[in-house]
Amino acid sequence: MRFIQNELSFVARCRKLSERAPFYSLLAAWQDRRVATLRGILLGFAVLVVGQSGASFAGAAPAPRPAIAVLDFELHDLTLIPGMAEELERTASIGPLLQQILKTQYGFELVAIDSATQDAADEAFGYLFDHHDVAAELGREAASDWIVVGRVHKASFLFVYLIAQVIDTKTHRLIADLIVEIKGPQKRLTIKGVETLARQIAAAIDATQLK
Repeated sequence: MRFIQNELSFVARCRKLSERAPFYSLLAAWQDRRVATLRGILLGFAVLVVGQSGASFAGAAPAPRPAIAVLDFELHDLTLIPGMAEELERTASIGPLLQQILKTQYGFELVAIDSATQDAADEAFGYLFDHHDVAAELGREAASDWIVVGRVHKASFLFVYLIAQVIDTKTHRLIADLIVEIKGPQKRLTIKGVETLARQIAAAIDATQLK
């Protein structure tokens, strides 16, 4: 900016001298064009920076997500020692962890369905898992667009499968039946498996909404 002020001052002096010498008149006109060009460059640069900043800000805003309910996962343990305390604890942690990831990483609006309400709708073991229409109504009554019915399938002490059914509460339609394998009981492996499951759930819902 100081450079532009100096240039303008120089142009003013040239204009005064132009009354006594034609050369200074031409020089003043040349400086006018020089300053005008410089102004144009600076203005264009400023517009470009503001435009890019605005685009970056707009791109950073996450798209709104629909409401989703995640039911407590049930344990289907086929091993010789079913229902071990460690496995029951892991199973109980999966639903809340999945809810947290879907909200914080994928921007879903979470709808809470408490365990008592779920138990009342679940007439027997695996009932909601096998009756998508009942699960969908449970989610619809809670004002949820989607509901996730989950199960931990344990056929071995070496690995378990996280199974999640994603159901559209409006159409009662099962849109995804997802399976993620977890090898080992370590907590970090469980978290990694739930993160994978959350990513698959978000992708399935996005793909359905694009149709």
